[in-house]
Amino acid sequence: MHVSYDEAQLIVAAAIKKAQETNTQMCIAVVDSGASLKTFARMDNAWVGSIDIAIKKAETACYFGMPTGEIGKLSQPAGPLFGIEHSNGGLITFPGGLPIVNKEGVLIGAIGVSGSSVENDHMVALAGVEVAGLADLPEHPWRM
Repeated sequence: MHVSYDEAQLIVAAAIKKAQETNTQMCIAVVDSGASLKTFARMDNAWVGSIDIAIKKAETACYFGMPTGEIGKLSQPAGPLFGIEHSNGGLITFPGGLPIVNKEGVLIGAIGVSGSSVENDHMVALAGVEVAGLADLPEHPWRM
């Protein structure tokens, strides 16, 4: 099951609205459940470097079914996932990427946001996800 085109558009629109409320310029990527890019938006004046980061945050959240910030906590030196950011062609392990889980608990895609502080990136990503469902899978073995 994948996030639909219409859902992806609603997710991006909600994220853009939150970014505008926080006076930030963001790059926003939505991938389907296979981590393939579904839709992308770069707000006016958003950093060019944030394009790749937003896409990789979405892919990372989808590959592992958890927020990128959680993966970051697990990938610190001496952590169980130390070095994971070097896998899969490069991952992003700081906040701003969230899985998109439908109301049945099925991963349908992910969102990645980049362009501001990681706190703002996460907040904007969460605003997008809330349109389509949840931002977290029910249980995961790596959770502490």
